[in-house]
Amino acid sequence: MPDRIEDYALIGDCETAALVSRTGSIDWLCWPRFDSSACFAALLGGPEHGRWLIAPRAPNPTIRRRYREHTLILETDFETPEGAVTLVDFMPLRGHASDVARIVIGRRGRVEMRTELILRFYYGAFVPWVTRLDDGTLRAIAGPDRVVVHTDVPLRGENLTTVGEFTVNEGDFIPFVMTYSASHLPPQSPVNVRKALDDTERFWHEWSKRGRYRGEWDAAVDRSLITLKALTYRPTGGIVAAPTTSLPEQIGGPRNWDYRFCWLRDATFTLLALMDAGYYDEASAWRDWLLRAAAGSPSQVQIMYGLGGERVLREAEIDWLPGFESSKPVRVGNAASDQLQLDVFGEVMDALHQGRRGGLERSMDSWGLQRALVQHLATIWQRPDQGMWEVRGGPQHFTYSKVMAWVAVDRAIKSAEEFRQDDTVDRWRALRQQIHDEVCEKGFDTRLNSFVQAYGSRQLDASVLMIPVVGFLPADDPRVRGTVAAIEKRLLVDGLVLRYDSAETDDGLPPGEGAFLACSFWLADNYILQKRFADARRLFEHLLSLRNDVGLLAEEYDPRAKRQLGNFPQAFSHIALVDTAFNLDRAAEQDGRKPAEQRQVRGD
Repeated sequence: MPDRIEDYALIGDCETAALVSRTGSIDWLCWPRFDSSACFAALLGGPEHGRWLIAPRAPNPTIRRRYREHTLILETDFETPEGAVTLVDFMPLRGHASDVARIVIGRRGRVEMRTELILRFYYGAFVPWVTRLDDGTLRAIAGPDRVVVHTDVPLRGENLTTVGEFTVNEGDFIPFVMTYSASHLPPQSPVNVRKALDDTERFWHEWSKRGRYRGEWDAAVDRSLITLKALTYRPTGGIVAAPTTSLPEQIGGPRNWDYRFCWLRDATFTLLALMDAGYYDEASAWRDWLLRAAAGSPSQVQIMYGLGGERVLREAEIDWLPGFESSKPVRVGNAASDQLQLDVFGEVMDALHQGRRGGLERSMDSWGLQRALVQHLATIWQRPDQGMWEVRGGPQHFTYSKVMAWVAVDRAIKSAEEFRQDDTVDRWRALRQQIHDEVCEKGFDTRLNSFVQAYGSRQLDASVLMIPVVGFLPADDPRVRGTVAAIEKRLLVDGLVLRYDSAETDDGLPPGEGAFLACSFWLADNYILQKRFADARRLFEHLLSLRNDVGLLAEEYDPRAKRQLGNFPQAFSHIALVDTAFNLDRAAEQDGRKPAEQRQVRGD
């Protein structure tokens, strides 16, 4: 089994996703949705907890892999002394069913292959009842879940594992298709694999062509946008933060969280990245999901929701899984959904405002929600909260939370002024100024010459890098420049930005984690705003070099161990990559215009 998070690649059908290792093993798959229980959980527990391997029988083959250009179709080449084959992995997008298709194609000579299928439902806990139908189809059932495997390769059972050996000659095309359905429903008809491959390739090519980024980093942006699309739950428009749970932020430690949900915090970043790239259908679907999820009493707005807007995301520990590299506990659900995090009000208001400015269809219903949110925020903004990092060590007056409370009021005012939604904003203007004054007084430490993590704290926090990006202060303000300098001095490790000093921050967990990759992109954005273009470019190219061999990023990176950490692939990291690429290209195109003018989309 691969020992690093970056050893995996992603395939998906915009309803769920699977992680495929370098060695041809699918080690993570939840069906039928991202947030369903896993039927392949080897990623967190070893092969006995579920995996599907297809690989040469010869030891130590030479392995190379790539995505087909502009698609989510993965190709893994295996070279042996006797011959060469390509394993093609993809998930067809047929809407009414969920499939994993795996095709072995003979390229040269003759290669002896083996498949091993270990199906375990509910995170590796339940062994299904496996039967062979008259046509040779394999059927596995456990309670509500059913998986059917179609292949011409003879399969047999050995020690609760389905195995098969087969020979691949040059020109051979040997398909395997696994289809999920509820066990009480009639089985789904199998896909025509060749047609499904053609249709899937055509879908991704056509989708990719809609993108309007045509800059220096076209391949990196394209791969990030395809990844974001893959993390979209097509039936509702929601976008999960990552398709995995409990991949550690600290190897061997307890920082293991379930990210298979939709965070309101990601709303603005996601919306802007999609609109910048020309994907207005996805942006509109995400905006509509946001309106549905946040609808209701403003006092009950949560920081995250399920794929359909579900509110109850109870956290539990799966104690029979040892975790990735013994990183425990393995968690499903997320207790942070019950936290107060004031910044989400700013993110929601900003997303809806930017959607209007970007040309998304206007909705008076959304304006009514915005008004209610601001009215509620006016009564709670002075309360302490758990902050954007969702600390579990008790609430504080986090500076970023207050900044985003200011953003919420500011965007409400701008929407009212620009779109004539409401002309009773005098009280909002006074509230906006009150919040701004308080943040500048209590969130800035004159001894450090920097904004700090929380009122009265002397700890730095990379979240305050967003201050000029959201328009709270201009990039050339001495306090912003001082903040950037302090973060460069105290939070940079081997050129990457830690989100905070975990050894000194009371987040209720032991210290130690990797550098949060989005924070490093934010630093590059600050460099652009300060006209430090060489520094921005250098940092951006360094971040690109941290992607794995197929262009994917996790949540964090350990610069000392030189490995990715956290749930994978991470939407936030890829959103930040897209934003910074656009910012760099715009700055170059402006040819001397003030960068703050071109990227102050969030602050205008």
